[in-house]
Amino acid sequence: MKQARKALLRALLGLALLGLVLALADPARVAAQLGRAQPGWLLAGLAAAIASNVVSALRWRALAHWLGAPVGARDACRWYFQAMGLNVLLPGAVVGGDLFRAMVLRRAGWDTAASSWSVVLDRASGLWMLCAIGGLGAAACADRLAPWLRLPAGAFLASMLAGTALWLALPWGLPVLLRRGRPSGGWLAPLRAAAARPDFGRQLAWQAAASAAVQLLSAAALAGGGLALGVAMPVGAWAWAIAPVFLMAALPVSVGGWGTREAAAVAALAPFGVAAPAAVGVGVVYGIYGLVQGALGALAFGLPRKG
Repeated sequence: MKQARKALLRALLGLALLGLVLALADPARVAAQLGRAQPGWLLAGLAAAIASNVVSALRWRALAHWLGAPVGARDACRWYFQAMGLNVLLPGAVVGGDLFRAMVLRRAGWDTAASSWSVVLDRASGLWMLCAIGGLGAAACADRLAPWLRLPAGAFLASMLAGTALWLALPWGLPVLLRRGRPSGGWLAPLRAAAARPDFGRQLAWQAAASAAVQLLSAAALAGGGLALGVAMPVGAWAWAIAPVFLMAALPVSVGGWGTREAAAVAALAPFGVAAPAAVGVGVVYGIYGLVQGALGALAFGLPRKG
């Protein structure tokens, strides 16, 4: 009962935030913006979103295999899209879907620690590359973002580039960190064993490439939704926008990111002259992409089952 109350509270908070954002942006103007959406760009954005999640599923499969839990491509896609369905239906953003992915690997007979780490590291690699691409996008848009933050453009550009370079280098120090502490046993054992392997660098490079593809396709999906609503911005602006929009949508305080995603879209697109109703519309379209993919996943692979 306590967990159910917490889930209900998160759902209500997300809906309340969405209602507040809509109220501030004027619901009639948001509805009018959505009503003028161009179908061609909507479908292009949806195709990019689906492609992004197919690559995500294959990235997770490769990571699980590397950690000692080999999964077939069909199973990886099936479980990933079923997890997406849970994410858009249950409070907690991506938490429910991630728990489901770890659970199905354990039910398939794979090691509990390896199963859990495959999901944790898959999520972490996505967030790692999301922030990196967002940083590069912010650097590309320094002339627009720096004045908005009341910072010198040169200093803003230098800090974004230096911070992104350091951020990208961070995982390469993982083996050194993991060698500290107990040499074997414990919940870090699968990660320590994997990081000590000679193919660690190759696997990390694969994760980086796959995560970059995922985030670039996600940015294309967001841009497709924006172009459908008449929101045209430079490529760097969309690269920047995915970081705050997707990070806020991933916070476990709503259902499917509704509310937090739209609020972040308003803040992220404002420096580029995008009005609040259009920005909210972009967030709503991206949320609809998630709903459509959850429905398509249920039709193609069925709903998650107990047992």
